[in-house]
Amino acid sequence: MRTAEWSAAIGRLRRSFPWIDGLAGAAVEGAAGRADAAAGAADEAGDGLAGAADAKDEAGGGRPDEADFGDGLAGAADAEDGAGGERPDEADSGDGLAGAADAEDEAGDGRPDKADSGDGLAAALQLLEGLPLLTASALERHYYAEGNPLAAQPGLNVYRTSGTSSGRRKAIYYSPQDEADYLRVKLDVFRELLAGGEWRTAVSDMGTGHAEATAGEVFRELGLSVETLPFRLPIAEHVAALERLRPEVLYTMPSILDRILAAAARPAELGIRRVLLVGELASPGWRRAAAARLGLTELDIADTYGSIEIGTIASYSPEHGRYLLADGLLAEGVPAEALGDGLEPLPEGEAVLVLTSALREAFPALRYVTYDVVRDLRPIVAGGRLRQSFAGLVKRIGPDLKHGEKISLYDIEDAVSRRLPDARLRVEVRGNRLAIGIDSPSASDEEFELAGRDVEARIPAIGEMIRSGLLEDIAVRRVRLGDEAAEGPIKRKKIFYGEGETP
Repeated sequence: MRTAEWSAAIGRLRRSFPWIDGLAGAAVEGAAGRADAAAGAADEAGDGLAGAADAKDEAGGGRPDEADFGDGLAGAADAEDGAGGERPDEADSGDGLAGAADAEDEAGDGRPDKADSGDGLAAALQLLEGLPLLTASALERHYYAEGNPLAAQPGLNVYRTSGTSSGRRKAIYYSPQDEADYLRVKLDVFRELLAGGEWRTAVSDMGTGHAEATAGEVFRELGLSVETLPFRLPIAEHVAALERLRPEVLYTMPSILDRILAAAARPAELGIRRVLLVGELASPGWRRAAAARLGLTELDIADTYGSIEIGTIASYSPEHGRYLLADGLLAEGVPAEALGDGLEPLPEGEAVLVLTSALREAFPALRYVTYDVVRDLRPIVAGGRLRQSFAGLVKRIGPDLKHGEKISLYDIEDAVSRRLPDARLRVEVRGNRLAIGIDSPSASDEEFELAGRDVEARIPAIGEMIRSGLLEDIAVRRVRLGDEAAEGPIKRKKIFYGEGETP
């Protein structure tokens, strides 16, 4: 994407969600001025993309007028569309959603041409300078709060996920254009991951959620016949269905694949030739082990990374040994301590991934903090163009984690505290299993077991997948916690990995 297109996207998001400006005060006005200047310059050059993106400020106060908010999703700041639609003309976008620099390799030497190299990416990132980081607490105050005007706007889809500190489940909205863009990006990623093979059949074994709901349509668009396995089926029936269908492609989550591998007598005879993953972290070692059980190579296990807030974020490229960012996204890496909340500094080379999306209308994807820690974030040349990439996902440091479906530390804390008011907790992720250490001197063994069941029931889909055997039980154990838990039931809302945090 060109700088003017990024300026248009930033302007649109600021107009649709004017409260973003209030998070940063004067710093936002400075950044907005840089964005408007870049957009104006591009417009004068005949680009035509920037004028519609500038936030109208009739009062002269440097902020968008309040009246611009209500209709903002439908294109209040969209790039001009000569055809009269709501999206930029295809000619203006080029492949448009194709990366921050769209670096063509006319010389054929695998390097982007000088004019198309990192300059475009740097200019796009500069537009974000001074804009606020969209943290979990900011979203809870303004987007997940009761009274979000999107709740009353017709024509939007809503997806509910893990809870907030107020106990309210998060509601994440998608406009019709959001849904179309979500499908298009996912289709492009799957097409790339399945390139070079002749695929006819697929099975989606995904539990619930947006990814599961759209998988069938994506596979059918790619010309595959697809079956979706209901998550309420017992795990033995999932294995039986795989034995009967013998799909060439399996789309699933690491936690579910673990259970399939454990339940199948001969996993290598299921006929699976390619696995597409999304969900929990899938380390290279885990992917190698899973591939061996299926009689495949590591190259046959394709990992993708996404979120309900953004959609598909990245996919792993064996050719480059890195995750490549999906089109329409701009990535930054920020230090953990920049987020507040007493987070500890990360090792050198690691950073918290922050994303801006040119493709989201009904979610404020402007410097959105994912709370996922990535290693070695940098652009590389892939497929003849410059693409942002990272070496690997390390861990999560925020309040949410994935166990089949998203569950937050707030959900866990509230469920346990209702039964054991004196409990202090340590939440751990061991492989693809969630474990909770509880320090409660007064609790009986029966109360410990019931507390675990309370957590499982907090997100109904998680409870149902556990009962069907699709997920492992949440492990609950008695522990003695010292000063590490002195700051509350869950110190700093922190997740521990294995016996300690993942290096």
